[in-house]
Amino acid sequence: MKRTEHLCLMARYNQWMNAKLYQAAMSLPEAQIVLDRQAFFGSILGTLNHLLAGDTIWLKRFARHPAQPPALAPLQQVAQPQDLKTLLFPDLRGLWQQRQWLDQLILDFSQSLSDADLDSSLHYTNTKGVAAERDFHALLVHFFNHQTHHRGQASTLLTQAGVDVGDTDLLMLIPSEI
Repeated sequence: MKRTEHLCLMARYNQWMNAKLYQAAMSLPEAQIVLDRQAFFGSILGTLNHLLAGDTIWLKRFARHPAQPPALAPLQQVAQPQDLKTLLFPDLRGLWQQRQWLDQLILDFSQSLSDADLDSSLHYTNTKGVAAERDFHALLVHFFNHQTHHRGQASTLLTQAGVDVGDTDLLMLIPSEI
């Protein structure tokens, strides 16, 4: 599988898993969604907000790639999250609407990438204001890995709340070679 195909697979996995998480979360009463469960980002809502904030921050950085990916142009209308813990959306429904929009944008962006895009570096400033430069492909891998990490936390919180998210394996989306 080529690198660009792998990134598209990860974008589809991101979209698929987020839909599963939100469907599971929406089956709970709001009090269960906002309950502080002593997790890294407190609640289920806090964890899902962190994912959205992190994705938004990274995508806004990716939009400054030398290729200036047109698929990321709509992000100009989105405010930069102040930090990774702020609740961007105080309710699950509003968060879900933004998540669906962002997941489609991630998929469109992934489908627009070329090998030449991946073979460059990206200059950006981290959330502490420190300038950095990293391999663009490696940053994209980090982006998807970060999502998987925190979706695992959200899945655990949902399980603790009594909701089964169902199958979460990437294997479900990997095309069969047979």
